[in-house]
Amino acid sequence: MPKFESPEAKFQWLTTAPIPGLIARLAVPTIISMLITSVYNMADTYFVGALGTSAQGAVGVVFSLMAIIQAVGFTFGNGSGNFISRLLGQQRQEDAEAVAAASFFLGILTGLVMTVGGLLFLDPLVSLLGATETILPYARDYARYILIGAPWMIGSLVLNNHLRFEGSATYAMVGITVGGVLNMVLDPFFIFTLNQGIAGAAQATIISQLVSFFILLFNTGRGGNLRIRWKRMTTRIEIVGEILRGGMPSFYRQGLASVASILLNWAAKPFGDAAIAAMGIVGKVGMFSGSAVIGFGQGFQPVCGFNYGAKLYDRVRKGYWFCMKVGVAVLTVIAVTIFAFAPQVVLLFQKNDPQVVELGARALRYQIAVLPLVSYIMVNNMTLQTVGEAGRASVLSMSRQGLFFIPFILILPKCLGLQGVMLAQPLSDVCTFLLAIPLAVSFLRKMRRMELAEQSGSDE
Repeated sequence: MPKFESPEAKFQWLTTAPIPGLIARLAVPTIISMLITSVYNMADTYFVGALGTSAQGAVGVVFSLMAIIQAVGFTFGNGSGNFISRLLGQQRQEDAEAVAAASFFLGILTGLVMTVGGLLFLDPLVSLLGATETILPYARDYARYILIGAPWMIGSLVLNNHLRFEGSATYAMVGITVGGVLNMVLDPFFIFTLNQGIAGAAQATIISQLVSFFILLFNTGRGGNLRIRWKRMTTRIEIVGEILRGGMPSFYRQGLASVASILLNWAAKPFGDAAIAAMGIVGKVGMFSGSAVIGFGQGFQPVCGFNYGAKLYDRVRKGYWFCMKVGVAVLTVIAVTIFAFAPQVVLLFQKNDPQVVELGARALRYQIAVLPLVSYIMVNNMTLQTVGEAGRASVLSMSRQGLFFIPFILILPKCLGLQGVMLAQPLSDVCTFLLAIPLAVSFLRKMRRMELAEQSGSDE
């Protein structure tokens, strides 16, 4: 990616460079970041698997807590990031700096509140997340350290999104990649060498996240990016309100992902620790499978935001269709491959419990069969959120693991038993895909009208 000495040079690049090459250059670092993040999320599941089924189930249970922390991080990060990209597209540098500072410091403060509250009510919290009596001791040890790391985990997500939306995905990638690789190295060291068990996995995670945080903080202000400065901090209602409004689709998406994970654990609970462990593995593999396309969509977001802010609607539309075609093609190949080798994929995480492997392979095949549809859902969600269509984006964000998944996970297990637990997410994905079609068509038509109005104004 080119190096920029000023925001003006970056603006020129993002609003004039050919769309396919531009998105590809921005997407490669974000894809690497997403894959690394997914891999080190799975690393805990992989190494903890050696401690037994209950310990592995605890990782799946506490994943719900991590999703809540991520929901806060993405709310401030995406809410400010897409706002920043539009402001920079309008060449309003000082306003963009105020948005960056407000979202960063408010995110850190929220993380501190979560740490204190979570540690005070630790046992009730892990029980609420769906831990059985045998899983609870492991979940408690794991969750304690995750809560301690909440402030800088949120801060890292905010800074990562700032850098991405400013068109500096490479700087973001460096911070995420170093932290991810460090996590994978520290996991076996803390778990086995230091004999810390499942607590060691959590310790490795928060130490790695802290390293990522400082690298990302160092990278702000470089390459024409916005530096985080306390003097730019503001609580102006119009700025904070727009950050939260723009971030609500992320909050709904990530927050409902946490609720969905909790309900999934509760639905699987009557079928034993093996069912909870199996569904936890499937969730991590599903997240990894979609990470490449999510990274590709994230590469489109700064292009989308800058060009939408600059009223270059034709470039927004070209980027949208380019991402859609690539995303569907990639996820189709991934889906076919994982479907064919589902038992072998689950075996990577659990070699000691045949029941986990059998249940996990079946559930994985159900979920992976609808994976190509997720590309259409994700690209539309990212596009709508980036251009400020918070209403449409929020509806779509709430649907996949909220409006559709929650009724399915509450009803289907009562009718179909464990089969219903496995089918809840795939059916939710199909319904969300059908909902995304009219939302996307409506927005594309609206943007076309805006483009024609802009052309008419120019002609006059």
